[in-house]
Amino acid sequence: MNIRSLTRGDGVVIGAAVLLFIASFLDTFDCSGSECDDVPTAWDNGSLLLGFYLAGIIGAALIVLARALPQPPKVIGLDLGQLGVALTLFTAWSALGAIFDPAGSLNAEGFSPDSGTGLILGFIAALALAAGAVCSLLVPALKAPLIGAPRPAAPQPYGMQPQGGYGYPGAQQQPYGAQPGQPQPYGAQTGAPQAGQQAAPAPADASHGGAAPDFSPFWFAVPVARPLYGEDGSPTPIAELAPGTWYLAVEQRGPGLVAQTQDGRRGVLQDTSGIQRG
Repeated sequence: MNIRSLTRGDGVVIGAAVLLFIASFLDTFDCSGSECDDVPTAWDNGSLLLGFYLAGIIGAALIVLARALPQPPKVIGLDLGQLGVALTLFTAWSALGAIFDPAGSLNAEGFSPDSGTGLILGFIAALALAAGAVCSLLVPALKAPLIGAPRPAAPQPYGMQPQGGYGYPGAQQQPYGAQPGQPQPYGAQTGAPQAGQQAAPAPADASHGGAAPDFSPFWFAVPVARPLYGEDGSPTPIAELAPGTWYLAVEQRGPGLVAQTQDGRRGVLQDTSGIQRG
């Protein structure tokens, strides 16, 4: 689960769901007299609780899960996000009916209470929940990441080599069989092959699918979620790059990039349009 993939619209949905949960504990009716000594809440009315408050909270949870999970499951052929949006719209419709008829099945002659704090606050939360769920799919400002991506580490001053581990770009590798920290002979060049060792082959030409000779690894972030395909050319994605997260580009592969995820998986990002370099 990647919470950095949540958008501002998801933040509105989460806030509205919390407000809806609080409203379920407040009074449903606003009346006075002997008949209103013990004013019920939504938890005393099963149909109101299930069709109004819990439906909205469950819808918000489905929307957040659909955004945070890399491959959200489907329910009766629908994505979790689509099902969540439908539940939020149903919640707003149920809230409208509850506002106009707060007593519901309790209507009796001479008993016509007004809407209480719980219904009024729940109605506002239901409208905000439905608006946030729909507008997060349509309004560009609500599609922006909720949590900003962390900036990559500051580059080292010119001339200083980073103290990277094995495989870090620019780190000096020990010759095969040499012990770490073993001094080099006087006059030997750092990183030069020792006697009896063959020089490494020249890098492959970029036109033949290899890495570009002048390519330097860099950090980048994608503007929207994009699939990462295997280096073997398989058409099935092996991962999904989420916006708001920094990834390391380790190689140029034609028009695409070979990217490495946080868990160490590597694959080809075919669509590099609009990426943000760190």
